[in-house]
Amino acid sequence: MKSLEAEFFQDMKQGALAFAKTHPDFLLITVGTSTQTEIELQIELVDQLIREKVDAIVLVPIDSKALVPVTVKAIQAGIKVINIDIKLDEELLAQQGIELTYVGPDNKTAANIVGNVLAEKLGKGAKVVLIEGLSVAENAQQRKAGFMESISTYGLNLVASEAADWETAKAEKVFSALYDQHPDAEGIMCSNDAMALGVLNVLERNGKAGSIPVIGFDNDASSLPFLNSGAMLATMDAFGSQMAVQGIEFALKVLGGMENKGCYPTDFKLIQGIG
Repeated sequence: MKSLEAEFFQDMKQGALAFAKTHPDFLLITVGTSTQTEIELQIELVDQLIREKVDAIVLVPIDSKALVPVTVKAIQAGIKVINIDIKLDEELLAQQGIELTYVGPDNKTAANIVGNVLAEKLGKGAKVVLIEGLSVAENAQQRKAGFMESISTYGLNLVASEAADWETAKAEKVFSALYDQHPDAEGIMCSNDAMALGVLNVLERNGKAGSIPVIGFDNDASSLPFLNSGAMLATMDAFGSQMAVQGIEFALKVLGGMENKGCYPTDFKLIQGIG
């Protein structure tokens, strides 16, 4: 996994561990980085698992392209790899003659759904700011595309768009600068809840929490008070713990002889606040 300090991946880890506890037929090893951007560390973690000669790896890549070479290395070592949550670059895999099972949500559609909630509330011409995830991650690209579709469909005015790499502290810093430039922003789209918290910190300092609606993605537990207070308009639950379990289940199936290919969509659900 990536960023085990993030709520979404803590939830994913707990779901995986709970599943493993009731299935003694396999041994589960859980590893991950501390932050959302430690690409080289994640590559080393996969290398370590290759050296340990594990039978299968369920991978959430930080960077959709940078993790491809070590994934290929794992496959060449005879390890079955299942890709979940963030897609590895399909073109780079195809160049190596590799196709993998992917398990995860349709991020573009999910982001478009939550983006439409904000767009409908604001109306045509409203000024919005988009806080993006890590640009090298496929899910960040897809969530941005979904939000941009909402902006286009409803005729919103995108005044600024910048990446904050999924992190609360960076989002707070990025949005603080953007808010100084665009104090008339009327709504904020955030590609995950962790970044939404950073945005909300800035809005609270400026006395705007609740009056400038914010949307997120992931349905982290820490977003619940903001949804209940109306400071956060909506988020999207991507059910990380269930996704982890499905990834493990597919790994077991592939180890049992199933062909390692295909895209298997996971559930997502719109969660709206009281705003």
